[in-house]
Amino acid sequence: MHSALLENAHFRTVGDRGLLVEYGNAIDPVVNQKVRSISVAAEKNMPPGVVEIVPAYRSMMILYDPSVTTPKDLQDAFISLEKKLHDIVIPVPRTVTIPVCYGGEFGPDIQVVAESHALSIPDVIRLHSQPEYIIYIIGFSPGFPFLGGLPKELHTPRLKTPRTAVPQGSVAIANEQTGIYSVESPGGWQLIGRTPLKLFDPARPHPIPYHPGDLIRFVSISHDKYFQLLEKESMP
Repeated sequence: MHSALLENAHFRTVGDRGLLVEYGNAIDPVVNQKVRSISVAAEKNMPPGVVEIVPAYRSMMILYDPSVTTPKDLQDAFISLEKKLHDIVIPVPRTVTIPVCYGGEFGPDIQVVAESHALSIPDVIRLHSQPEYIIYIIGFSPGFPFLGGLPKELHTPRLKTPRTAVPQGSVAIANEQTGIYSVESPGGWQLIGRTPLKLFDPARPHPIPYHPGDLIRFVSISHDKYFQLLEKESMP
């Protein structure tokens, strides 16, 4: 059994309405699956007094009503869930394909990424589009997937000075992670391309087309194909 599954939870109170449950210090897909499994099980049979559960990379925040339950009661409930981990069934991950037009006006930092690692731009595109990336969490803006599995050859620090506005659909790198700006927002990641897909639409029944635990695969497309797909996305 993977050692991460055996690591005990650590509990920390956060104010008088929050309990943080932590599983180690590493960003690890097995730890993340454990967090998701326990949060899914808890949401199906919510312990009394729990208002919301917010899973993250290696932890989950439990927001609760202190008039109904206590941190000790919640600790006991979640330790019990952890002991039943292998009986918990979570949804089978889906693979979501994201078309990306790399470089040029859509990827103003791709040259910096390439030069930082003595690579060519085609090398960056090839390396970035090879893996299937796991979605660890979705935040800091609606629909922004934080993805694990970026090849080491592409690990690149964030910008020293963040941009005040990053265009919607921008695909970017920061250290060992990659992600997609699903809406326009400030940001300090290295921009290497852009997808024409609308990844957050509150008017849709399912505003975001993926969930934590799903896999994302990037496919390189041409400039012309980008605008064809963008036009299609704009249709009602």
